[in-house]
Amino acid sequence: MLGAGVLGAAGAISAGYGVGDQRRLFSTLLSGGVPDPATSLTSALTNTGAPEAFPRHIPSPIPAPALLPPPPLPHFAAPKVARRPAPVGQVFGLPGKGNLVALTVDDGKSAEVINGYAEFIKETGMRVTFFVTSSYPAWERNLEVLAPLIESGHVQLANHTVTHPSLRKCSDQRIVDELLGCESFLARTFGVSGKPYFRPPYGLIDDRVQAVAASVGYTAPMLWYGSLGDSTLLAPWQLKSLARQWLTAQRIVIGHANYVTVTHCFYEIHRIIDERQLQPVTLDDVYRR
Repeated sequence: MLGAGVLGAAGAISAGYGVGDQRRLFSTLLSGGVPDPATSLTSALTNTGAPEAFPRHIPSPIPAPALLPPPPLPHFAAPKVARRPAPVGQVFGLPGKGNLVALTVDDGKSAEVINGYAEFIKETGMRVTFFVTSSYPAWERNLEVLAPLIESGHVQLANHTVTHPSLRKCSDQRIVDELLGCESFLARTFGVSGKPYFRPPYGLIDDRVQAVAASVGYTAPMLWYGSLGDSTLLAPWQLKSLARQWLTAQRIVIGHANYVTVTHCFYEIHRIIDERQLQPVTLDDVYRR
């Protein structure tokens, strides 16, 4: 049929019909429309035996494949660790040899991210130590979801000061106020103490800061050896790449509860820990206070 129409069009061209008329007719025919028999070009094609209309054939749509949810994440078992006395002085990694990894999460600007961590922990049995900056209201907003995880030992809270200043630039009294202010918040809000663990903001510490902190019971400045890099906004692929680099045995790894990127990376974080047969721990899983 199409061949007949084309031949008819060729005849029309030889009869002197314009190209514009031909295009309009072919457009009508190919879209399944009915040509107007009153047009001279239609009459010419009809006289040459071309059909007045092409039958329409619309193929059935192919359904898009359903997107399958990721498989359920395996649940981490509770750690079986012979605990050691709490350390004194700066700590960068976990003691001894083994397969432990400590994910520690700082700040807390985002209530959404804190809640996301809590859901991730509930779903998988992950264990996380949060270093709380107590001036952020996101911590109180997540009291109900965090409380049972603190009770079960899956979450530990430690001290990251009240307002996140560089302690090396603070007076002795300001250092005391920052640490004890956060300590008071942890006790009042969650019923826990952060002692003896604190994380100096930006990781900046010297002998004076360490001595002042120890004078009020904070004898263990917890630093790190590996970072998710999310104190600033990252793309998910960047955070996942850093997770693959640093989530290894006996490491203390730092993350932040500031930007939602990490909530899109929990599956990958879990997969890395599971595939490497690592055991996630809090500081209290490793040390006695």
